[in-house]
Amino acid sequence: MSKDVRNSGSTAPQPCDAVIFGGGVAGLWLLDALSRRGYAAVLLESRALGAGQTITSQGILHSGLKYTLDGLLNASAEGVRDWPAIWRECLRGEQCPDLRAARVLSDECHLWRTSNPRSMLGMVGARVGLKVRPEPVAKADRPTPLRECPGSVFRLAEQVIEPASLLSALRAPHASRVALIDGESVDIDGRSVCVHSPTGDEWRLAPNIVFLTAGAGNAALHAKFGLDFKAMQRRPLHMALAKGPLPPLFGHCVDGAHTRVTITTARLESGESVWQIGGQVAEDGVALTEDELAQRAKREVASVLPGVDLSGVLWSSYRVDRAEAENAGKRPSDATVLREGAVVTVWPTKLVLAPRAAELALREMPEPVGHADIAVPPSWPRPAVAAPPWESATWKRVD
Repeated sequence: MSKDVRNSGSTAPQPCDAVIFGGGVAGLWLLDALSRRGYAAVLLESRALGAGQTITSQGILHSGLKYTLDGLLNASAEGVRDWPAIWRECLRGEQCPDLRAARVLSDECHLWRTSNPRSMLGMVGARVGLKVRPEPVAKADRPTPLRECPGSVFRLAEQVIEPASLLSALRAPHASRVALIDGESVDIDGRSVCVHSPTGDEWRLAPNIVFLTAGAGNAALHAKFGLDFKAMQRRPLHMALAKGPLPPLFGHCVDGAHTRVTITTARLESGESVWQIGGQVAEDGVALTEDELAQRAKREVASVLPGVDLSGVLWSSYRVDRAEAENAGKRPSDATVLREGAVVTVWPTKLVLAPRAAELALREMPEPVGHADIAVPPSWPRPAVAAPPWESATWKRVD
C-alpha cells in the first residue's frame, strides 16, 4: 500500500461479533439493534453519515397508501403497513431506539387528486387493509397550498422526519462505535478486515459477521470481499428542488395509479422554504437535463397547485440512485438481506423499513460469544452527518 500507514495498536486482529460498512439509516439502526442485544459491533463509514440515499430522502414514513393506487392491497403495501406505528413509538421514546431527538417535520401528509376520475380509484382502494387510512378534509380545513385544488383532499397520518436529525439521534448512543475510514484502503484476508483512517492509522478487526449497508456502495464492497455481486439493482431518480417564499406542504398528488408529485418542505434559516419534489416527475426526470427538469417541475407544480404563487421561486435538482435487491427493475416489496458466507448485504428498500431490515439482519447472527465491547481507537476521526442536497445546489430562475 502506497500511503504511510501508522498502526494504532497490536497487529493482531481485534475480535468482535460484527462489522457494519455504511452509515445510513440501515447501518445505524442495525448498530443500535446489535449493541442493545449485547453484540460487540462497530460501524465504518467512508464519507458522511447518510451520504447518498438517507440524506436525500424526503423523510416520509410511508404507510403503504401510495402502493394501493391501482385499487389493490399489493405486497408493497402489506410490507410497509406495520412499521409506521413502530416509528411513532420510537419518536415518542416509548421503544428503542429512542428517537425523541429526531425532528418531526409533520405528523401527517395530505393527498389530493387531480380532476381525473381515475384518481379516486386509488383513494377507495387505500381504505382497505391499511392501518393508516386517508380521511377526507373539508375545504375550509385544507392547508393553504391546497385551497384551490379542484379535486378531493385527504389527510393521512404519515409522519415526515428530518433525515439529518434522525441520523444524529441514531448515532448519539453509539458514537464510540462509529469510525470514519478511507474507503479505498479496505483490505480483506479471510475474515480479517483491515481498515485505515484518512490520516493513515490502521485497525485490524476479526468479525464473525460483516454487514454491508452502504446502498450503492455495496457493489464496490462486494468486489473487495471477492464476491460475485449481481444481486443489486439501481433505480435512479432526478429530484426537483424549489426555493422561495413557499408555504409548508407535505403530501402527494395522485393521478390514476401514479403519484404525480410528492412534496415535502424544509425551512431555511433565511425564512425561505425548500420543496423537495418527487413522485412521477422525479421518475421521468431521469431522462431530462437539469434545465429541462426545472421547467417540467414548475409546470407540474403549477398544474397540481393552482393557488400557489411561483413567481419568486428558484429551481434546482439532484440525482440519486435507489439501491435495492435485484427485482427485475421493479421496487422490492420488502427489505432484503442476502447472506454469502460471513458477509450479509442489507437493503431496507424504503426509509420506513429500516427497523424491518435490522430485524431480518439480526436473524443472521449467532448468539453473542462474549467478546469484549469494542470502541473506535481514540485518535480516529468520526464521520459527520451529511448535508442535505439543497445546501450544495445551484439555483436558477425558470421562465
